[in-house]
Parts: sequence; structure tokens; C-alpha cells
Amino acid sequence: MATMDLKSGAAHHIENASVDDQVIEKLGTVDKFGAHVKTDPRELALVKKLDLYMLATDLVAHLTVHFVSGFMAMWSLVSLLTYLVHDYKTMLVARFFLGITEAPFYPGALYMISRFYTKKEVATRMSIFYTGNMLASAFSGLIAAGIFAGLDGVRGLAGWRWLFIIQGAFSIAVSCGAFALLPDSPLKTRWLTVPERELAHSRMVLDTTAHREEGSSVWTGLREAVVDYRTWIFCLMDNFHLSANGFKNFLPTAVKTLGFSTTVTLVLTCPPYLVAGAASIVVSWSSGRFNERTWHITVSKAIAILGFALSVATLNTAARYVGIVLFVGATYGVNNIILGWTASTLGQTHEKQAVAIALANTLGNLASVYTPYLWPDSDAPRFLTAMMASIAFSIGVVICAWIMRIVLKRTNKKLQEQDNVVTVYVY
Repeated sequence: MATMDLKSGAAHHIENASVDDQVIEKLGTVDKFGAHVKTDPRELALVKKLDLYMLATDLVAHLTVHFVSGFMAMWSLVSLLTYLVHDYKTMLVARFFLGITEAPFYPGALYMISRFYTKKEVATRMSIFYTGNMLASAFSGLIAAGIFAGLDGVRGLAGWRWLFIIQGAFSIAVSCGAFALLPDSPLKTRWLTVPERELAHSRMVLDTTAHREEGSSVWTGLREAVVDYRTWIFCLMDNFHLSANGFKNFLPTAVKTLGFSTTVTLVLTCPPYLVAGAASIVVSWSSGRFNERTWHITVSKAIAILGFALSVATLNTAARYVGIVLFVGATYGVNNIILGWTASTLGQTHEKQAVAIALANTLGNLASVYTPYLWPDSDAPRFLTAMMASIAFSIGVVICAWIMRIVLKRTNKKLQEQDNVVTVYVY
């Protein structure tokens, strides 16, 4: 994540300032979970400004290949230089370094978003950010087809080499803008005024259950995240979710079994992701609006399960495509809810929050190691093993969500017995 060296007197002053009680008092009312309802016009203006500067940059970064700031520049350079590979070994080396340089992007971006947005806002912002991933998935095939058709053989380079050159060059340009726009923390953000920085910081303190400002370090945050059993419930939940989403790399293969040509197949992979992008934002907004997580996850996964079942139960082309639209469209919004829920539940310190997000993302993405083996070509056209596994993983997500609901409900009951407790956990 981009960091900026802000050493002006004003920035130094507010970094060490205590929370302004008057600022907190003006932030607005709170709901039953202690999440404040924005009533102050200054706060509404602040959120719009955060959206303008942060989400626009993150979204473009996700659309290009997935990155932020310095690491984004490095990963973009590796991506561009991939056009030089000439055999399997050099491709493996290129992909290895691409993975190393790209790895910090997603958890870093999620952590950055969680530092600025409250529990009512964070899932929606994560969904807007993640929409870049879905749009890339929707249009990547069409973009690749256009480049292959128009540039293949130009200057003696194959179309796929031009794809990496164009993609890498554009990403490098975006990374330059990211250095200027992406912030480090509410109290050290160049494009916020001093009052806006104080407001951004104060509202996050008010919104975080059991928030602590002092006495923490990176290693303390690591230890606290590891020993908190809720971290591992969220990790398991995210792993089940991404395991159920193992279809993302095989969707063109699944659509191809409907019997259409390659061009039509590429076109047909687009609508499910467009539906997913819209549904993701709506579901995440609803989750934040009503401060509810469990039922939103449950209903979304139920629709996805229906889609998986429909795709495997019949060979009728129309029915199977409807099933594909259902399971792709319904499942992606869950990712934002899970990670937003993780960030708000385990955000007692910034260090603990960062570690929790990184752990959930890392262990969740272990799904990429084994899910490809669920899609052997011999299972076409039904892909029974993959579809049934996705149903089982989806059920696992729902079970984890309800376990977390029970855990947090009991914790809230204990918190509410204490004096001066305003903010409790959302479930």
C-alpha cells in the first residue's frame, strides 16, 4: 500500500492529537450496534471525497491487472516484460515474480479501505472496488480477442505478447497516479484538510468496538490476531467461499459445453459477471444499510446453490445458462461482506486488523491450489464433482456465518452489561 511522507507541522500535530470529544459528539446518532448514522453535513462531504480519491484509483488499478502504488509499478513492469518469455521455464519465472509483486495489492487495498470507512460503509466500498475484478473478468476475453485480431504479427510479435505490453504499460501509468492519490491513514492524507483528517480519524474510533490507540505494535497485532479464535472462523469462511468460487477460472470452459462457437462463448461469459457486479453492490449496500451480515450471506449462498444445482441437474442449454448466471451473480457480493465483517470485528488495533485481513485473504486463496483439480475435462459437460463441491463449500460458508453470529451475539450481551459501552459487534 502506498505510504506518503507527510512531515508538515499540521500533519505532525494531528497525528499525536487525542480524539476531539466535540468532533465525536457531532458525528451523529448511533444504531443498535453502535454504528453511527451520518447526520453531520461535514461527514457526508468527507465520505464523498474519500470515494472520489480512493475508490476511483483502486478501481482502475483492479481493472488493469490488480495493484497499488510501488508494488503496482513493480508488478506492472513484470507484466510488461512477460512478452519476452520464450519457453515454459521463462514463463514460470515470470509468473513467479508476478505473484510475488502482485501479492500485497488485494489485502493492502482492503486494509486501506477499512481504515477510512465505517462498518456501515465498508462492504459497499469493497464491492465497488471488487467490481473492477468482475469487469476485468467480464471483458478480458473480448479485449484479448480484439488485440489478437488486430495486432497479431505486427512488428513480428504475436498477439499475446502485445496483450502483455499494453496491459503492463497502462498499469505503470496508473501506478504513477496511485502514488499521488492513495493515502496511508486518516491523519496522514494529503488531500484532506486538517478538520477533515480529524473527522476521518474520530469517526473510525467511534465506530470500532473495543478500539485501542496505544500499546500496540506489528508483533503485538500479529499475536492478537492469531490467538483470537474469531480470526480462524473468518479464515475458514473465506476459504469456503473462494473454494465455492473455483469456477472463475473455468467459466469459459463450462460455457463452451453449451455448444456454442468460441466467439459466442466469449460473449456469453460477459453477462454473468455484469450481473455479479450489480448484485454485489446492491447486496453489500443492503448489508451496510441494515447493519446485517448473516442473512445476507445466507440468502446469497442459497441462490448460488440453486444455480449450481440447476447447472448440474439438466443438459438443457437455457436452464444451464440461467444456472450459471445465478451462481456467478449471487456469490461475489459475499466476498465483500466477509472481508468487511472481518475488518470491523477484528479492528481493535490497526495492526491486528491488518493481520486478520491478510490471514483471511491468504488462507482463503489456498482454494486456488486445489479447486482446479475439481474441474477435469472428463467431467464435461456437467462437471458434477465441481458443482457438488461448490454446493458443499457454500453450505460451509453459511455454517461459519451462523457460528460467528452466535459468538458475536453472546459477546455483545456481555459488552452491554458494562458501563459506557456504545459500540458493539455487527452480525
